[in-house]
Amino acid sequence: MDKFYSPYESEKKWYKKWEESGAFKPRPGDGKFSIVIPPPNITNVLHMGHALNIVLQDIVTRYQRMKGKETLWLPGEDHAGIATQNMVVKQLSSEGKTKEDVGYDEFVRITWEWAREYRQKIRSQIEAMGASCDWSRERFTLDEGLSRAVRRVFVSLYKKGLVYKGKYMVNWCPSCGTVLSNEEIEFEDENSKLYYIKYLIQEGGSVVIATTRPETMLGDTAVAVNPKDERYKDFIGKHAILPLVGRIIPVIEDDYVDMSFGTGALKVTPAHDPNDFEIGKKHNLEFIEVLDDSAHIKFDGRYNGMTREEARKEIVKDLEINGYLVKIENYNHSVGHCYRCHTVVEPKLSDQWFVSMKKLADPAIRAVNEGKVKFHPERWEKVYLNWMEDVHDWCISRQLWWGHRIPVWYCDDCGHLTVSETTPDRCEKCGSTHIHQDKDVLDTWFSSALWPFSTLGWPERTEDLEKFYPTDLLVTGFDIIFFWVARMIVMGLEFMNDVPFHDVYIHQLVRDKFGRKMSKSLGNGIDPNEIISKYGADSMRMALAMLAAQGRDINLDERVFESYMHFSNKIWNASKFVEMNAKGTKLSRPQGLTMADRWILSRSNEVIRKVTDSIDSYDYNIAARETYDFFWGDFCDWYIELSKVQLEDPKLNQNTKYILLYVLNVSLRLLHPFMPFISEEIWSNFFDGLLITSKWPEIDEEFYFGDDNFSFFMETVRGIRNVRSDLDLPPSTKIKIVMTKNVWPKDSPVEKYISKLTNASDVDVSRIRPKKGMTAAVNSEAEVFVVMDEHFDFNSEIARLNSKIVKATEEFRKLNARLSNEEFVKKASEEVVQKAREERAELEKTLRRLDSTLRKLKE
Repeated sequence: MDKFYSPYESEKKWYKKWEESGAFKPRPGDGKFSIVIPPPNITNVLHMGHALNIVLQDIVTRYQRMKGKETLWLPGEDHAGIATQNMVVKQLSSEGKTKEDVGYDEFVRITWEWAREYRQKIRSQIEAMGASCDWSRERFTLDEGLSRAVRRVFVSLYKKGLVYKGKYMVNWCPSCGTVLSNEEIEFEDENSKLYYIKYLIQEGGSVVIATTRPETMLGDTAVAVNPKDERYKDFIGKHAILPLVGRIIPVIEDDYVDMSFGTGALKVTPAHDPNDFEIGKKHNLEFIEVLDDSAHIKFDGRYNGMTREEARKEIVKDLEINGYLVKIENYNHSVGHCYRCHTVVEPKLSDQWFVSMKKLADPAIRAVNEGKVKFHPERWEKVYLNWMEDVHDWCISRQLWWGHRIPVWYCDDCGHLTVSETTPDRCEKCGSTHIHQDKDVLDTWFSSALWPFSTLGWPERTEDLEKFYPTDLLVTGFDIIFFWVARMIVMGLEFMNDVPFHDVYIHQLVRDKFGRKMSKSLGNGIDPNEIISKYGADSMRMALAMLAAQGRDINLDERVFESYMHFSNKIWNASKFVEMNAKGTKLSRPQGLTMADRWILSRSNEVIRKVTDSIDSYDYNIAARETYDFFWGDFCDWYIELSKVQLEDPKLNQNTKYILLYVLNVSLRLLHPFMPFISEEIWSNFFDGLLITSKWPEIDEEFYFGDDNFSFFMETVRGIRNVRSDLDLPPSTKIKIVMTKNVWPKDSPVEKYISKLTNASDVDVSRIRPKKGMTAAVNSEAEVFVVMDEHFDFNSEIARLNSKIVKATEEFRKLNARLSNEEFVKKASEEVVQKAREERAELEKTLRRLDSTLRKLKE
C-alpha cells in the first residue's frame, strides 16, 4: 500500500473496473432487488440534494448486491418540459433570439442538443459519486421506448373516458406561457392591499365590496351575498352598476360567500377566479375574459394592453377620482407563484386536457391503507392519503414546444378527434387527409408517472419487466410525493395491476449550516463536484450518510466533509498497520484467545447485526455511525493498540494476526456501501476478487463471548487518562498504577495492556491502598489507583483545581443564562443555539469530573 491514499486516482480506477467487470449488472442470486433512480432534470448539473438521494440509493443497492440478491439499479434522466424549455429560451435570449425567431423545428433540435450535453454531465456526476447503477439500461423520458409507453397510456385512458378535454379554470403562468397543475404552485405570503369599492344599485342604494385585485373587476358579472346575511337581504335580486364600466350585473345569493371577509359582499369574476368560476356555472353567469396569456388587459377602453400591475394602479386612481374608492387597507395573504419561474400565477379559463383522478385514486388509497406500499418515515403516509382522498382532476396539457406531443389529431373538415398511438395520415371518421396534431405537450409528470414500468420495457412484456417489477424501493424527497409518488402508484395499479414499489423512503432536504434552503440568490449552495475534488467521494458519501437521520432536514456545513476525510486517512493508516504486521499470514481458526481477542470478535458480531438491521429499516445514519464507531473506536483505538502488545508475544502473535485480518475483512465489507472506493482499494491489497461483488459479512456464532470485565478495563484506562488530564500530567510522564485485585482473565496480559495504553511505568496488584493514590476506576471487586510520586504537592494541586472549577462554573453560568433567554433562542440561528447547548453539556461534564478529582485529592 502507498504511504498516502489518493482519492482521485482510486476513484477513476475502480469505477472503470467495476463497470468493465459487469459488477453493476444484475447477476442471478437469492431473490431480487430492484430500484429506479428518480430521474434528474436535464436543466442543470446536480446539487447536494441530488447527491444525498444518489448516495442513499447506492448504499442500499451495494448492500443488497452483497447480500446475494439479483440487483438492478436503473438510471435515467427526465426531459423536464417547462424547466428545460426555460433554460434553452434563456440561452437563446443571451444570443439576442427568441424561440419564435428560430422556429419550432430548430428549437426542438437545439433542445435535443442541450439534452445530450446535460445528460452526459449528469451521468458523469453520478459516476463520480460512485453510484453502481446499470448504465447499459439507462433511459430518458423522451426516448423512443418511453414515448411509445406514453402514447399507449394516453390512448388507453382516453378510450376508458378517463382522459378528457374541456374548458376549465386553470393555473396559468404568464411567463412560462403554460398551464400548471395545482401541485406546481408555490404559495408565498405577501403584503398586499385590500381595496373597498362602492357598487351603486340600479334600484337605489349601494353595496361595498372588498378585493385584492381591482383590475379583474372589468370582468365582473355579478355581486354575491350570503342568503343568511341580514345586511344584504333587501338587495338580493336587484342589479348593481359596475363602476367605470357601467355594466348592469345581478346581485345574487350564494352560501359560498364568507360573511366575515371584507364587507361580506363578493364581486364575482367567473373567468378569473376558481371559486367565482363555480359560482358562475351554478348561476349561469356570463364569463368575460379580461386578461390575455401574458397577463395583459384585453378590454375595450383605455386599460387595454396594460399589464395587470399597470391596470391595477390606473383603475384604483380612476375609482378614487370618480368617488367609488371607499378605503384601502394593508392585507397579508397567500399568493400562488409558478414553481419554476416564481411569476404570480393567473387563474384563467382555458381548453385543456385532464385526467379524471377519482376513480384512479381509489385503488392507490387502498394500496397504502393495506400496507402494499409503506412510507418511511411513516408520517408521510398521512400526507399522501390526505392528498389522495381530496384529489382533483389532473391537468396534463402544457403549452410548450419541448415534450411529448399530445397524440390527438383534429380533422379540419368534420372536426373529429383521432386519438392514436401511431401518427395517422387521415381522419378515422371521414377519411379526410386535412388533419393537424394538437400543439400542446403532456405534463412532464405524465411520463414520469410511468417510470417504474416503462423503463423496464412496457408496453412489451420484457424479461426485465417480468423479473424486476414491482421494484422494491423508491428513495425520494417529500416535495414530490404529490407530483410523482402518488401518480406512479396510480399508473402502476392501472396498467400493471400492481404497485410500482413496496417501500418509499422520504429523505430530508439539504440546507445550509444556518438551516436556510440552498439557493443561487443566497449564494449558499455547496457543489458536489467541488466537494469530491477537495475531499474525495467517500468523504462526501460518509458525511451525507451520517447526517441522514429520518425526519430531520440536514443543515450542512462544508467542514463536516473534512472530518470524514480524516476518517479515510484513519482507515488507510490502520490498514497499513495490518499490512505490515499480518499480510500474507496463513490463517487457521484461532485457539486460546485473549480477553482483547474475544472482545473484538464479539463486537464484530454485534456491529454486523446492528448495521444490517439499520440498513434494512432505512436508518442509514445509524448504520453509518455504527460502522464508523466500530472501526475508529473499537478496532483502531482499542484492538490495534492492544495488538501491539500481543504481536510481541510469540504465544499470541499468530492469533493476533488472524484477528487483525478478520476484523479488517469484516470492516471493509461493512464500509463498502458507504465508502466504496477506499474499501475496494484496500481490499485489493489483501483479498481476492472484487469487494463490490463479495458477500455481506455474516455473524459467526462461535465468536460470541462474555464480557470478561473488558468494559471495566476500558473504564480503567479512561479513568487513568482522565486523572492525567485533570492533573495536567503530560503523556510522556511515567506513572504508577496500583489495583487492589486483578479481576481480568489470567490468559490476558492486562498489566501490559494498561501500561501500553496509559504509559505507566509499573502496574502492580496490592490489597493495600496507596497513600498518595488517586482513584481511577472502581467496581464491586476492585479499585484502581494512579499513584503520585513523593514530590507531588497535593495542596497546590487542590488550589489549581479549585481555580479551574471557579472559571468553568462562571462559563457555565453565562451559557445557561443565554440559553434560558427566550429572545436569544428565538432570534439566534439554529447552529448558534445548538453550539451553545453542546458547550453547556460539555462544561457540565467537565465540572462533574473536576469535582470528582478534587474530592479524591482531599481524601
